[in-house]
Amino acid sequence: MSKTHKIVVGLSLFLVLGLTACNKKEEAVINKEAYSDQQFLMGTYVKMQIYDDGKEAVLKKGFDRVKELADKITVNEPGSEVDKINEQAGIKPVKVSDDVYPLIKKAYQYSVESDDGFDLSIGPITQLWHIGFDDARKPEQSEIDEALKLVKHEQVILDDDEQTVFLEKKGMELDLGAIAKGYITDEVVKVFKANDVTTAIVDLGGNVYVLGHSPRKENSDWKVGIQDPNQARNTIVGSVPASNKSLVTSGIYERNLKVNGETFHHLFNPKTGYPFDNEIAGVTIISKESIDGDGLSTAIFSMGVKEGMAHVNQLKNVDAIFVTRDDKLYLSSGVKETFELNEESGYEIGDIRDLK
Repeated sequence: MSKTHKIVVGLSLFLVLGLTACNKKEEAVINKEAYSDQQFLMGTYVKMQIYDDGKEAVLKKGFDRVKELADKITVNEPGSEVDKINEQAGIKPVKVSDDVYPLIKKAYQYSVESDDGFDLSIGPITQLWHIGFDDARKPEQSEIDEALKLVKHEQVILDDDEQTVFLEKKGMELDLGAIAKGYITDEVVKVFKANDVTTAIVDLGGNVYVLGHSPRKENSDWKVGIQDPNQARNTIVGSVPASNKSLVTSGIYERNLKVNGETFHHLFNPKTGYPFDNEIAGVTIISKESIDGDGLSTAIFSMGVKEGMAHVNQLKNVDAIFVTRDDKLYLSSGVKETFELNEESGYEIGDIRDLK
């Protein structure tokens, strides 16, 4: 989504789903083969699969919803509501639609709750580095220092009654890239459910939602594989069962910039203006709603494994799988019993108590 828009093809490599077979259910006939379509939208591959008999037409409705929301959220796009907010920074509040306001409000909520790990006003920093685009560069420290003065979620003013958004300082910019795909994924799932789809997969470049149960047999979970975040390996580190769940991954190999032998990834610390620097290579968040998985994946990444795990284990209906740079996996309490390690991956499951 222009600044957010390249949220990237690489993400789709993190989650791989095993699909198969057929089954008749009381309320729906489930096909052996899915109705399936894939389109390149928002700088990534969006894929949808529906297994309910006679529901092929719903695919178009799902893609139409993606396009509708992307047009409103994408920066530097004619008619973009987020673009209008950024253009009016320091000037006046901008009234936004029922589609966009809840997204911004949720992003603001995560900005308040994440303890500096997530900030919806990170736009001046992401624009400065522009990682994922042809003009990506490492900025001068003086440029970063100036941009950081504009990264303050406290100066994003929301008016629920008027449904307006106001950025108090000129030069401030919203960047919803860390949460937008999750929101859009949830909206597509709503479209599917409204059209009586019971068994489907929605994949917005790695923001994956598995609806209903696997067609393999009655009441069986989907088997979701977590791919090694080091793309060079092309291996699955393990898999988890999931039904009616979202799985979202953030990792250091999705987009990066190499300068003088040093690699910078695209997950930025809103306090330093540099990418987060910790032991995590990738973290997958499992949650009921994709918007929460999206927001949490960035916030949790920023905390590191030990603090991030403690935070996840306090949340209801949320689990996490951490993959570290030294080839270890750390599992939250809800997936310890169900995660299946791929013994050939070279990874081992670590004990959180061993971390300093």
